[in-house]
Amino acid sequence: MAYIGETIPKLGFGLMRLPMIGEEVDIEQTKQMVDLFLERGFTYFDTAYGYLNGKSEEAAKEALVDRYPRERFQLATKLPAWAGAKNAEEAQNMFWTSLERTGAGYFDFYLLHNLGDKRTQVFDDYGIWDFLAEQKNKGRIKHLGFSFHDKAAVLDEVLKKHPDMEFVQLQINYADWKSPSIESRKCYEVARKHNKPIIIMEPVKGGSLATLPESAASVFGKANPKVSLSSWAIRYAASLDGLITVLSGMSAIDQMEDNLSSMESFQPLSPEERRAVTTVQEVLESIPSIPCTDCRYCMEGCPQDIVIPQIFRAMNTYLVYKNLEGAKGSYMWETRDGGKSSECIECGQCEEACPQHISIIAELKKAGTLLEV
Repeated sequence: MAYIGETIPKLGFGLMRLPMIGEEVDIEQTKQMVDLFLERGFTYFDTAYGYLNGKSEEAAKEALVDRYPRERFQLATKLPAWAGAKNAEEAQNMFWTSLERTGAGYFDFYLLHNLGDKRTQVFDDYGIWDFLAEQKNKGRIKHLGFSFHDKAAVLDEVLKKHPDMEFVQLQINYADWKSPSIESRKCYEVARKHNKPIIIMEPVKGGSLATLPESAASVFGKANPKVSLSSWAIRYAASLDGLITVLSGMSAIDQMEDNLSSMESFQPLSPEERRAVTTVQEVLESIPSIPCTDCRYCMEGCPQDIVIPQIFRAMNTYLVYKNLEGAKGSYMWETRDGGKSSECIECGQCEEACPQHISIIAELKKAGTLLEV
């Protein structure tokens, strides 16, 4: 039995990291990338209300919607009710704003953006589930789902509560597959259990898997010296069953050429290639990092409400992958609503509660020095 999106090519163009000229989107290069993507047979474009402060949706209109027949592509966008909306009307207006910015007429895939933690409750409080179901009934949305950043048990609860959701978007890559904080594999298995097709985001882990430590990169180099590190990550993700597509946030023509070359005549990873990936996973796991399991005992009773596990996750992006830019971006995102490292008053409550016996106070100081802008 066919599922939603089964026939969509398994590479999607994520419009989150578009080429920029200063603070503005490089629209001419974006047009070239859109043209190349469509010429090579790919059709799925992903944006969001908040990407590039709305400039991503505007670029989608100028580079894609205004230049191609509407039936030539699928366009997805997302509604982040938790991002500044003070009431239901303001949250609902995000949908109308996206419709106006893109000029798309309707959205092929529409998502409640970034469910998880305290964010999910906002969609409940503002009645967004019912509002979007109404828009779907009126033909403004073809397929309705959500993107998700939380544990597998939480995903299971959401899907039980909202069985009408048609698909889910999950962070899946080989580095996070067994991660105790991301739970890529467990989330994937929950989605499959509920028979929901999956859109994969972060297959290259925000660019970290494109610049691996030499000890890991050499494994892939020996297995196949002709292909990029990014292609290993994207093909790993695309080799999973039940996918709508795998998103890649491409920001330059050469990145798109590389992705297209590995996905145009896509072949799932061979047994030999899977063994190479397993070896790389083991290498990455052996690199010293903060051994946080995201149990969150440290946060219970923290007088400063410091988001310790999220800060350590950002710090590990630097420790393992040396991706300082990615680590700073992750830190800024994770601490937007919670206490920062520098706000620690060194009360020690967290260290007493930590099952892993992490020197939390010292690690927070390091993170603050390295990642706070």
